[in-house]
Parts: sequence; structure tokens; C-alpha cells
Amino acid sequence: MAHVNHRVGLIVPSSNVTMETEIPALLRNREAISNERFTFHSSRMRMKSVVKEELERMDDESVRCALELSDAAVDVQAYACLVAIMSRGHGYHKVSEKRLFEVTKDNGMPTPSINSAGALVDGMHSLGIKKVSIICPYMKPLTKLVVEYIEDQGVEVQDFLALEIPNNLEVAAQDPNAPADLWKKLDTKGIDGIIASACVQMPSLPAIEKIEKMSGLPTLSASVATTWSILNALNLNAKAPGGGRLLS
Repeated sequence: MAHVNHRVGLIVPSSNVTMETEIPALLRNREAISNERFTFHSSRMRMKSVVKEELERMDDESVRCALELSDAAVDVQAYACLVAIMSRGHGYHKVSEKRLFEVTKDNGMPTPSINSAGALVDGMHSLGIKKVSIICPYMKPLTKLVVEYIEDQGVEVQDFLALEIPNNLEVAAQDPNAPADLWKKLDTKGIDGIIASACVQMPSLPAIEKIEKMSGLPTLSASVATTWSILNALNLNAKAPGGGRLLS
């Protein structure tokens, strides 16, 4: 059977190294069970410290990234910096999606644009999650913005853990299995799901299914949700081994 090829455009914070490892890892897992093949094409926007001012400056650059990726005729664009979107005001994930889509359309290459903030929200809704507890690497003020954003989208946040790591490379250096222990610090009474990493830079992929097994609860991360949204945008069934309940 001939392979079906899909080009995935990634809009990446310059200091992010996890998006280009976890999302391809999930889609490589999928290649083992399907005839699709995925290639990954990145454009970067400058950001070193996870603080509101730098996130806003970075988000302004996402338009240039979308334009560059549309020159490569990618089939979907995924913008992965959850906190940059969520810190710009409630519902901004829709604004960003539309803005980036318009740029690609004006370039004669209309490309569906998704982002990790919208993906996480949509992923929770799709699993019927009404109440959640979350792990974030951010400082407390940014974590509160993330909590308020999620609650504005109709999901109650029962508890959160803020690891308070401002340096983005330090976030990437965290042990990807750490969330499999960290979740135990959360209040999980009466919740419907756990977010093991509300950040595409904080690695958590090997912990997702471990947490699901221990907690009995659907467990998401920004990377898992972004992969799910990429597959939906490509009109493919959203399945990838290793991605927990959302991708099963």
C-alpha cells in the first residue's frame, strides 16, 4: 500500500526542544499502525524566559512563522506555546487560529492552524472533563492565568501544582517521568481528568499512561492534545499509541 504523506508545520518558541520530540514521537507511533507518513517543518519565534512581556513579544512573531511555513505548503500548522496564548486573554486561541489562517490564505496557501491552548481545551471537552487538576512548570502568576483561562472555557480547575521554573531550557530539562510522581501531590477527589503537563516544553510523554493506570483518570498533556488536534485538522482518526485515552 502506498504511503500517504502529511507535512506538519510547527510554530515553535526558539528555546523549546520538547515539541519537536514528543509530537513526532506520537506520530511515529501512529506510523507503526497506519500507512501515513509525517514530516515536520519548524519555524521559530524568540523566547527564553517564560514571563508575560516576553511571551507577548514572541506571540507577535507567530504571524511571520505561519507565513514562512505556508511557503513550504504544509498541510497543517501547530502553534505550541500554551501559556503565550492563554496569557493574552480569554478565548485568544480562536483569535490566534483565525489570524494565522488568514496569513496563509493571503499567501495563497490556506492552511488549518491549531494551537496547544485550544487543543487542550477541546481535548478536555471531547473526553467530557468538567473538573480537572493540573501540573504547570510556570511561575504562580502565569499559572493563575492558565487556570482562569481553562475555567473560562467551562472546565473547573480543582487544584494546580506550579513548579515555578522561569527559564525555558530548565523546563525542558525536567525528567519526563516526574509527572508520574508529581500528580500524587494534587487534590484529585471528584475530578474527571488530570493534566500532566499544561506546557508543551515540559516533558511528560512516558508518564501519561502510567498516571492513567494509577489514577484511573484520563490524563492529558499539551503535547498529547496538540497531536490529537493535528490529526483532527488532517481529517484523520485521532489515534496514536502511547498518548493515553485521548489518542486511543
